[in-house]
Amino acid sequence: MVLPHLDAAYNFARYLTRNPDDAADVLQDACIRAFRYFNGFKGGSVRTWLLTIVRNTAYSWMANHRRGTVAGPVEDYGIERPLEPFAAVPWERLPDDPETRLMLAEDRAALMDVIDRLSPEFREVLVLREIEDLSYREIAEITAVPVGTVMSRLARARRQVQDGWRRHVALEGGGR
Repeated sequence: MVLPHLDAAYNFARYLTRNPDDAADVLQDACIRAFRYFNGFKGGSVRTWLLTIVRNTAYSWMANHRRGTVAGPVEDYGIERPLEPFAAVPWERLPDDPETRLMLAEDRAALMDVIDRLSPEFREVLVLREIEDLSYREIAEITAVPVGTVMSRLARARRQVQDGWRRHVALEGGGR
């Protein structure tokens, strides 16, 4: 039941921890918790249930392992990686032109940096809605806040991403 949702769980953990190694540790701990407490699963969406466990595990893990430190930006968004999860089309269907590929990879890295700079409560709702395509209700269930709060945080996150992207474009000399 959980296997089809492991990619989403890892991606969510990666965005929360901002570190691929920490995300793997969080996912492992979350899977152990999910297995241990599976009898407590009351039905409904397995994906929502698993992402709730990942979220809670990530915050507990970070509190225990990062005392006195603040996580920096994720370092695994380099240009060597494919454009997933933001690619609308598979990598093979992107332009063959190396310059265009480089520009897309640079833009992707800049967007990831903008998202990484969001506060955790804004970053988590943005990732759950825009990348994992969850409903407001599902996000509210995962984050344990009312739907109105989810909507407000999402609007603010989108505005901050838009402002961050505008600053990036201005620094790049007006964009492409």
